[in-house]
Amino acid sequence: MRVVRTVEQLREAALFMRGAGQGPVGLVPTMGYLHDGHASLLRRAGEICGTVVMSIFVNPIQFGPNEDYEAYPRDERRDLELAEREGADIVFIPAVEEMYPREIRSKIVVSSLTTRLCGASRPGHFDGVTTVVAKLFNMVQPDYAFFGLKDAQQVAVLRQMVDDLNMNVKIVPCPIVREADGLALSSRNVYLSAEERQQALVLSRSLREAHSAVEEGRVATTDEVRELLKSVISSSPLADIDYAEILTFPQLEPLEGNFPLVEAEGEIIMALAVRFGRTRLIDNLIFTPKEVAALV
Repeated sequence: MRVVRTVEQLREAALFMRGAGQGPVGLVPTMGYLHDGHASLLRRAGEICGTVVMSIFVNPIQFGPNEDYEAYPRDERRDLELAEREGADIVFIPAVEEMYPREIRSKIVVSSLTTRLCGASRPGHFDGVTTVVAKLFNMVQPDYAFFGLKDAQQVAVLRQMVDDLNMNVKIVPCPIVREADGLALSSRNVYLSAEERQQALVLSRSLREAHSAVEEGRVATTDEVRELLKSVISSSPLADIDYAEILTFPQLEPLEGNFPLVEAEGEIIMALAVRFGRTRLIDNLIFTPKEVAALV
């Protein structure tokens, strides 16, 4: 495994590996503090690609002024151990000054999809995500890029960017990885106190209960699902709901009012963002209502 820290080194390393004829190049962009969710992305990349490039960069332009950029957890040695164990060929760990050597005046903005869910409470966040990912795509020229579906909105936004701009890379969404008790893995889980972590299990429980209610025909409309989600989450005293929404996926179009779920075309997403103390967690479940309806 080779560790590089400059754009020039990254381009040279990626070009060398591609020239060696080892098959497709895969990119796994991360902000570090790696966990088993990131490991699953590396493993998936290794199944498809001959060369796997991982980036580790806490991207300042996707953090708002009151967010946790400075406090975001970092552990380079631990990250490199995981990356090597899971088969990364190249790990790119740039300084902020390497990625943004001067004031950045060009950004990629994906409209519509970024105004809902996390985009509503984190204005500018996805502009930072799309811009840094586009920069990484330009540096590495990957054939595939791997992203976890825990942040399903990010996956949808990046797919839109790639499609709109005819980028020569395929976005590969990868399943959410959870702890045995159901909590979705996140680098921010380290912020949770023992009590907050226990109560945070309500996120995955609310999604399971809502999905079961749809399967069993106990709820049939978006309003009913939304109210069920909020009711279950509110049973946790420490939970402060940012949103609990039902939208089409990956278009992220709202399904308003008493919209019958069985009339939804394709997939829909039940998406959550909830604060426990100072920690904001997200979770989601994606399914096809018509397939569920056929089972009832």
